[in-house]
Amino acid sequence: MTKTKQSSNLVAIITMCFIFAMISFVTNMAAPFGNIWKGQYSWAGMMGNMMNFAAYLFMGIPAGKMLLKVGYKKTTLIALATGFAGMVVQWLSSLSAFGNIAIYVYLLGAFICGFCVCMLNTVVNPMLTILGGGGNKGNQYIQIGGTLNSLTGTLTPLLIGILIGTVTDKTAMSDVAPLLFIAMGVFAVAFIIISFLRIPEPAQERKTTVYEHSAWNFRHFVLGAIAIFFYVGIEIGIPAQVNFFLSDASEKGAGILTNGAAIGGAIAAMYWLMMLVGRFASTLISGKVSPRTQMTVVSTVAIILVLCAIFCSWCCAAFAHPSCGALSSTSPLKAWANTRKPLPVSS
Repeated sequence: MTKTKQSSNLVAIITMCFIFAMISFVTNMAAPFGNIWKGQYSWAGMMGNMMNFAAYLFMGIPAGKMLLKVGYKKTTLIALATGFAGMVVQWLSSLSAFGNIAIYVYLLGAFICGFCVCMLNTVVNPMLTILGGGGNKGNQYIQIGGTLNSLTGTLTPLLIGILIGTVTDKTAMSDVAPLLFIAMGVFAVAFIIISFLRIPEPAQERKTTVYEHSAWNFRHFVLGAIAIFFYVGIEIGIPAQVNFFLSDASEKGAGILTNGAAIGGAIAAMYWLMMLVGRFASTLISGKVSPRTQMTVVSTVAIILVLCAIFCSWCCAAFAHPSCGALSSTSPLKAWANTRKPLPVSS
């Protein structure tokens, strides 16, 4: 009986880690896709990201209620079906038939994908914590999932950058259609596989639970909500802006005339790769060190490194170092330094 339970838990852990990877895959499409749209609409650069995360505002509470009502497995399946639909809508925006409204079709697709990611986040974070028994072990499992999250975060902008190459007036969503088809295939295969898996359903046991207090009555929840607000903005904003700047061949951008999008995707990929390294390192110590101690130490180091990133070029210029040009505001070193921050959950 114990062996069966352990086997079931292992399958569930692997499944949740895979979902962690899918969350990053979907989320990190928005910024590189923004390179395509901002060439046609100057205001559209970060709109895909905005629509993706705006969906959380509408789906956060319903996703939690759905989890309690139908359980982890059905919530996951609904999320995967929603993600597939969101990818189809984004692909439709690449068709010439939609003309000037194509951007709005794309944003609708990004919004639908936001519903998907919100539901998947609702499933994966508490599930890994529960499977790890909470505490240090639960935190360790989340960091393992976070490592895979960073892996797909590394690959996604890199692949899109390769597909786009150089952003021109002729660059369109049809150039990245292969990646959208891959995403549809991943969602479809994941849906089929998970539909046959047995996943523990601890949420089902709490259907009749009556909560005496609102979540907002707990200080750690309020502080956590504030922290996650800034965390996600930093995590998504830095690589997106670096990608946009390097992909822009005009005088407002980096002025890279050839393969700017590919270079931008590579630098953004390096950002996520460093996150992967940090998260993997965290998996090795999270089982032995309390989350509080870990967050305190990592946050302190992150602040120091961010300050180094801000003042790096100033110090370099002051000492007239030969590599000063390499340590400018667009330096990969700065992007690297900004990745050394606490990573509580995925996005």
